[in-house]
Amino acid sequence: MRIRMFQRLALGSSLCALLTATPALAAKAPTNAELANLVKAQAAEIAELKQRLSAVEAREQQASATPAAPPVQTAAQAQQARTDAQIAAAAQDTKVDEVSDLQAKVAQLDARSKHGVKVDWKEGGPTFESNDGFFSFHPNGRIVADVSSTSGSSYHARNLTGTEFRDLRLGAEGNIGKLGYSLDVDFAGNVVSVKEAYITYETKIAGLGSKTYLGNSLNDRSIEGSTELVSIPFAERNAVASVAVPQIGYFGLGLQERIFGRGWHVSAAVKGGDNGDNDGTHNDNIAYFTRAHVNPILSKDAFIHIAGWAYYENLNKTVTSINKTSAIATDFNDEVRVSASSISNVKADNGYGAELGAGWHSLWAFGEYGQRTIRVHGTGENIDQKAWSAYGGWFITGEKVPYASRSGVFTRPNVLRPLTQGGPGAFELLARYDKYDFKDAPRGGDGHAITVGGNWYLNDMFDLKLNYIRWTTDNIVGSFPGKDTGNTVLLRGEIVW
Repeated sequence: MRIRMFQRLALGSSLCALLTATPALAAKAPTNAELANLVKAQAAEIAELKQRLSAVEAREQQASATPAAPPVQTAAQAQQARTDAQIAAAAQDTKVDEVSDLQAKVAQLDARSKHGVKVDWKEGGPTFESNDGFFSFHPNGRIVADVSSTSGSSYHARNLTGTEFRDLRLGAEGNIGKLGYSLDVDFAGNVVSVKEAYITYETKIAGLGSKTYLGNSLNDRSIEGSTELVSIPFAERNAVASVAVPQIGYFGLGLQERIFGRGWHVSAAVKGGDNGDNDGTHNDNIAYFTRAHVNPILSKDAFIHIAGWAYYENLNKTVTSINKTSAIATDFNDEVRVSASSISNVKADNGYGAELGAGWHSLWAFGEYGQRTIRVHGTGENIDQKAWSAYGGWFITGEKVPYASRSGVFTRPNVLRPLTQGGPGAFELLARYDKYDFKDAPRGGDGHAITVGGNWYLNDMFDLKLNYIRWTTDNIVGSFPGKDTGNTVLLRGEIVW
């Protein structure tokens, strides 16, 4: 804009000069030489104006391309500018350091998540577990000590008082990826024996949960027969678990497969004798098991349990007779038992049973029936041994029923207010009726027992159990024939980790 104005002024000045000179020329006519000199002078003036205009345009272009020089600063302003620049540089360096530090921490956490180890106390004792869950190791054990006293029997030899370690175990369990492992060694009775020693593999089959057991493990048979001793509500397993047990016992060495979902499971197993107790001169006793349970109602506050089980067992040549006697009071007092009498020439046996139970908040109740049939060589005669059990409990401190819906067994309760944290612990009241029936054999006896008791769980690891058993036996053979009644009191202390 400024350049155009300058051009207009220059051209205007030239025109004015020409107009001024025209009257004079008209008054006095110039000669040709004078006109030529005037034209030359004006041409020189126009050339000078163009030169000056070019110079002005060049300066304008340079001014637009070159930034304006900073204003003149005082010494204080210059010092403040330097301080501000240093602060800005330090802040930028801090941001860079923070980013680098965060990146290092993220990398460290990522490495720990894959290879680090954490300790968890949810199982009572410590569980060492990698942060990615690939590896875990849990040292476990239990100390179960009893003191019991029997009185009131018509036979003085039955009125015994004493103590024993009912269970005394050390072991470990854990997993490596999908492979699990467990080992429990029992030292009770000053005899070392392996109770559980197996590996497991857990995966999905057609979208359903699946777990394979290989080794020596608890047989899946009746609810209390399938439950660890330290997790059953009473001090001893009920009549169904005791009477309908196969020759190999509660444990067996072999292969077991379980398929499960929410509120149901099915298992199948092939097992030999407990701990592989064969001297290599004969076949194992081989037993085939199956059990299934379903929870038609299952919520956080209630459940209904329906289950059935069965087994068939081939007996080896060393089993020439079976003489079953079931403890009706405590494991310590071997004299208080129901005799089934000796059955000879046995070749096989099988068993089956049914379970029905329910739980609601802190109340629970179950009923069971079980039967074992012993098959005899030659005669085609079968001997049935039967049992019934009905029992229930109530956690008066509000704990929920300790029941595992995945496998249909009892578990240890989750104590709401442990004594070790200032609470009262958990209190449970119990009652049970057991019936033992061996009368299908020519000289078989029978008996029944009523048990009432209470459990005090100080926390998830420690508990005390008190059972009072009013028992009656009616044996035909043995040292204590005829009807006899007595009372047994048992106090148990348990530590489980």
